[in-house]
Amino acid sequence: MKLSWIDIRKVGSAKEAIVQEAIHARVDGVLAADPADLEPLPPTVKKVLFPQDRPLPEDFGSADVVIVDPAKHGDPAELAGRYPDIEFGRFVEIVDAPTLEDACRSGRTDKWSLLLFRDPTKIPLEIVIAAAAGAKGSLITVAQDVQEAEIIFGVLELGSDGVLMAPSRVGEATALKQAAETGVPDLALVELEVTATAHVGMGERACVDTTTHFRKDEGILVGSHSKGMILCVSETHPLPYMPTRPFRVNAGAIHSYTLATDQRTTYLSELGSGSTVTAVDIHGKTRLVTVGRVKIESRPLLSIDAVSADGRTVNLILQDDWHVRVLGPGGTVLNSTELKPGDKVLGYLPDQDRHVGYPIHEFCLEK
Repeated sequence: MKLSWIDIRKVGSAKEAIVQEAIHARVDGVLAADPADLEPLPPTVKKVLFPQDRPLPEDFGSADVVIVDPAKHGDPAELAGRYPDIEFGRFVEIVDAPTLEDACRSGRTDKWSLLLFRDPTKIPLEIVIAAAAGAKGSLITVAQDVQEAEIIFGVLELGSDGVLMAPSRVGEATALKQAAETGVPDLALVELEVTATAHVGMGERACVDTTTHFRKDEGILVGSHSKGMILCVSETHPLPYMPTRPFRVNAGAIHSYTLATDQRTTYLSELGSGSTVTAVDIHGKTRLVTVGRVKIESRPLLSIDAVSADGRTVNLILQDDWHVRVLGPGGTVLNSTELKPGDKVLGYLPDQDRHVGYPIHEFCLEK
């Protein structure tokens, strides 16, 4: 889970409304220059004091963390020795090679590192993240807006541990918290037993070409109904007559559901450049991947019916061709046209119905 901190030092007249929104959105921390601004905050929010252009106050109030500029306030380790009940962090403004080295050192040794990068490139942040890999402290990077925060969370795949942002208006604290939660929960996959296959004529199928390199035990979940999907493997495995395309999943007929963000379903026909889908491996581990394009073409189609151990049924319609594959237990790669009753495939059985893709408990019959 990534950390979302908001900076209320210069938010102006909207400060009270922004703070209340942040508390409601469950942001992780609120940063202020005055201890008095931290007093009203509930214990669910980390209270962060940073008197950047002021001397340290004699009383830190209810602050949980005090960020210091060593040139003005002293070294965080020395201060921690004097105030054992307070967590101290270091502020580093990165403008050149020496300050970049300061940031790397702080990432390796300090409990909290608040980093402000003056140049727009994210390469210095990549260097700090790599230098601090395995360290116990947390890197909090200043972002100018939510869009930059989203980038910071994904730098070098690991991303910064957290982002500090000064909201300019109500709504941005919630957006920052949502950006910090861009991951998707892992899924409990189940074994499904194939009960029937049938050639169902011509139709349009979608190849989902992503901007990522799928692993060999990874694909996307696809199904005709929102409460049952089968794990379709990417084209990472060798095929005769054509090269591998490790970014692609030949996913299924265009009416089919797949999982996007927030466990929301979307139709394959609705995906396009810039969309996100949930990649899933055979252990149920997930990650969000970006769609580069979707190729929709007319092809012969094959229907696959399967059933779970508790009797729930699943259907998948995909291209009727040997090279289109799904995954079975243990990562077995199964050619769809060779599936027969009794074969086992991996799938996912959501326990809620859907309304415009969102999970909801209501009556819904899909046939």
